Amino acid sequence: MVLFLFLSHLGLGIVFTLVFVSREAGVKFFRFNAGLAAILIAVAFAFRPPDAVGAATAGRVAFLALAVAEVAVVLYWATVGRVLASIRPAVVVTAVAAGLVAIVAQAIAAVPGGPALLPAMTIASFLTSAALLGGTCTAMILGHWYLILPSMQGSHLQSIVMLHIVSLVMRVALVAAAIALALETTWLGQPELGPSFHHYIMSVAGIFFWQRVLFGLAGPAVLSYLTWETAKIRSTQSATGILYVDFFTVVVGEVLAKYILLAMRVPV
Repeated sequence: MVLFLFLSHLGLGIVFTLVFVSREAGVKFFRFNAGLAAILIAVAFAFRPPDAVGAATAGRVAFLALAVAEVAVVLYWATVGRVLASIRPAVVVTAVAAGLVAIVAQAIAAVPGGPALLPAMTIASFLTSAALLGGTCTAMILGHWYLILPSMQGSHLQSIVMLHIVSLVMRVALVAAAIALALETTWLGQPELGPSFHHYIMSVAGIFFWQRVLFGLAGPAVLSYLTWETAKIRSTQSATGILYVDFFTVVVGEVLAKYILLAMRVPV
């Protein structure tokens, strides 16, 4: 389940962020990223849990929406820069819309029952997670693309890095709100749902929570700022090197976040 959510969110996140990349990056850039997204989503299907996990209806909706997004991404990859240019805007809209539906349905399926705020917080968590993963990966690949197109304007990398920073700020805010609610309302205090979140983060098992905060939030906050400052002086190679580390920390943080959600039902 953790790998299914992570891979599908990374693939869909790449699709979402490609909308914000300038066409100056070239056809090969969009084809490469679309192909990468399609592969990630396809691999995610291999780790898809059975329908018995979570809410059955939401699980089926998530599966169908993700399948539609996959077909649209593959169609985009097959046609970009080649033929059927007139249908590509509709294909992109279909991929993004189906991806959003899939993420919302996944969130509902992941936390059946529980407090009223939990599904809404999980939906927001999954959406910001996809945006953060996609923004970091796309920024990293775009930075590398300056080796292929050295004449490309540095402002394009700055724009994607800014998108990454904005998604990170939103992610931090939602994680802080979820933790505050979990500690305040003790929505895990019910015996059938396991120990309280306060007890969890102070226990040995809480090492996963603290690693999530360190690698997934604090690390990217520092690294994204360094990337922004480096991109401003058009040192794209240095910025790309930082983005590789940034992407690694985001991946670690988001994998741990999904594990904590499924284990403790707190969308961090």
